[in-house]
Amino acid sequence: MKNPLPDSRAIRKFFDEAAENRDRWRRRNRTYHEEVLRFCRCAVPEGSSVLIIGCGTGDLLAGLKPGRGLGIDFSEAMIKRAKKKYPELEFRLGRAENLPEGERFDWIILSDLLGFLPDIQRVFSELWKIVLPGSRVLITHYNPLWKPLLKIGEIFRLKMPEPVQNWLTHRDIQNLLYLSGFEEIRRESRLFLPRRVPLLAWLANRLLARVPGLRCLCLIQTLVARPIFPAREASAVSCSVIIPCKNERGTVEAAIARTPAMGAHTELIFVVGHSTDGTAEEVERCMAVYSGTDIRLIRQTGTGKGDAVRQGFDAARGDILMILDGDLTVAPEELPKFFDALVSGRADLAMGSRLVYPMEQEAMRFLNLLGNRFFGWVLSCLLGQRIIDTLCGTKVLFASDYKKLAKARRDVCDFDPFGDFDLLLGASKLVRKIVEVPVRYRDRVYGTTQIHRFRHGFLLLRVCWTAFRKLH
Repeated sequence: MKNPLPDSRAIRKFFDEAAENRDRWRRRNRTYHEEVLRFCRCAVPEGSSVLIIGCGTGDLLAGLKPGRGLGIDFSEAMIKRAKKKYPELEFRLGRAENLPEGERFDWIILSDLLGFLPDIQRVFSELWKIVLPGSRVLITHYNPLWKPLLKIGEIFRLKMPEPVQNWLTHRDIQNLLYLSGFEEIRRESRLFLPRRVPLLAWLANRLLARVPGLRCLCLIQTLVARPIFPAREASAVSCSVIIPCKNERGTVEAAIARTPAMGAHTELIFVVGHSTDGTAEEVERCMAVYSGTDIRLIRQTGTGKGDAVRQGFDAARGDILMILDGDLTVAPEELPKFFDALVSGRADLAMGSRLVYPMEQEAMRFLNLLGNRFFGWVLSCLLGQRIIDTLCGTKVLFASDYKKLAKARRDVCDFDPFGDFDLLLGASKLVRKIVEVPVRYRDRVYGTTQIHRFRHGFLLLRVCWTAFRKLH
């Protein structure tokens, strides 16, 4: 049976001949290429080590400003032009099906390449030669729904003609990645209107492209995946439980007595705000009573829960960092679920979700519930990962990730009063796998809530708007 795709020699010949006019076609379709670069820049931090497979004439690699940049292409003419345009970067003639061994990269990018590969699964399997546990694979490709319009564009010379290619759906690519040992972290659709029309293009490509139901019509489909490595040995991983508390004297001893020992060692760090009920004194009393437990007290110098969490994280010595709200509305007994999610490799950041199981009657007021669902929808659209409960205080991540995340958080937003959104936004900026762990939400047994619904709600809206501008 005849292969519907041209053989590799015919495709190579096509791109060798197309190399001379490549820059002219890119200028003609600059809106498309600028949007691809915009997405890649949002994901890939400057200074990263980056490999682009199917690099063409090197424009995308140069636009990312990598610390170490390597472009591979099987077209000799494309590589020659890339070397001439960007002599500071490295370009090699090579095939996606036979990648070099012995080199590792933070980011591997396949942009508009999958359509021309005869065996995509083989190429994905080759990526294992060059990935680290923290590596990410970034893919961009055409939306198959645009196939008729793109063919018409080629006929009328509005788009560079291309050989017959694969037209894959998002699910096709997701499945091929999974078969090759990779897991999707984030997906996005971009470019609703691929032409520069004043105001209309901004509305279409920044707003309509984010709307569920409409985003499936965008021209560009993107996804980011991570390699699936074996689980860590739990007995070799230590953890720090950060307990921010202000006027929570009545729950201190319960937090100590009920928090399970996890991994190699568990330390409890109470970060006490400007309490007036003797919370700090209660922590000191319990430190004497529970002398066999590693307990530390930090008196908060700033204000707000977010500041308290950051002070606790900075002082922590564990491999895994956990947040446990001092009101104990999420039970300490739930924490091993979060520990297991990280150690098993199923999550980079695990966060509690209080909206799965029924909660106790007075645990969350109705307006708070509506606001939480609204912000969950907004952040799901912004981050490209499904999130139900944005404001559950229980969040768990690796200490090594937090050091990187702290800078990414500042780049996106640094005025979140609770520290929930900035952790999520920082994790998204680093393209980390965010997983929700269902928990049961309970009534307070002591004290009153520190949340001001309307004032804090408007502040969180400001956080979302800032993230929208900086992430997109």
